[in-house]
Amino acid sequence: MIDQLVGLARSNSVPAVVVTFDPHPLALLRPEGAPPCLTTIPQRSELLQQSGVDHVLVLKTSRELLRLTAEDFFQQLVCQELAARGLVEGPNFSFGRDRGGSITTLRQMCQSQGMTLDVIAPVTFNGQWVSSSVVRSLLLAGDIADANELLGHAYTITGVVTTGAQRGRTLGFPTANLADIPTVLPGQGVYAGQLEIDARSYPVALNVGPNPTFGEGATKVEAHVLDFTGDLYGQTLSVKLLDKLRDICSFPSVEALREQLKQDLAAVRQQIG
Repeated sequence: MIDQLVGLARSNSVPAVVVTFDPHPLALLRPEGAPPCLTTIPQRSELLQQSGVDHVLVLKTSRELLRLTAEDFFQQLVCQELAARGLVEGPNFSFGRDRGGSITTLRQMCQSQGMTLDVIAPVTFNGQWVSSSVVRSLLLAGDIADANELLGHAYTITGVVTTGAQRGRTLGFPTANLADIPTVLPGQGVYAGQLEIDARSYPVALNVGPNPTFGEGATKVEAHVLDFTGDLYGQTLSVKLLDKLRDICSFPSVEALREQLKQDLAAVRQQIG
């Protein structure tokens, strides 16, 4: 879809613009049913611009915006604000109050204004349309490899380093505890990842879940950054997830846990290559 948008924009000598909403409309309409995001707005903008998009327009979701009919939305935003020459959408796109506008009505509106409308055929995965819902399901199942394949890039979680129990330090594997993660948290497990600190890339072993060996049931996100020494408290870290290594489990002794952590780090190094 983005490739088609950028190609059409270049051939018509106009900017390629993507419109997105923040927060998700369901966050206002049915907060309990609002899906967690796959990206933050800065991440989304960066990914789109890397794909050739010139501008990302973030619409602040409000009840006034959601009350606009499909016709008003099209006229006010697409025609007046953007002065669009053409649109690129997916086959299940809907817009306007109560999702009153469909691809069929959008095509009619575009024709009346002399705009082009390109509808992109869906991509399928295991017989399903590729969508944010499918990617969320894969992430929650810990299937990072397939999620990354559908996304076209490594899924990234971003959080602020906070003070933890510092038990990892006593085990010889100090970890950075990540909090305030605004996007989908993958299912419980130990993952291989990668992050950048001061423009240098480091391998990461990421633990998502409780610590049953020590009787802790709360879900935590702990990152052991290989080959790094220094203080990360208060910093914001973004970890690219590459694959799942294993499930969370309880170990019979601290020494058994320590041995498993050594194996985890070796597996991370093998993943990073």
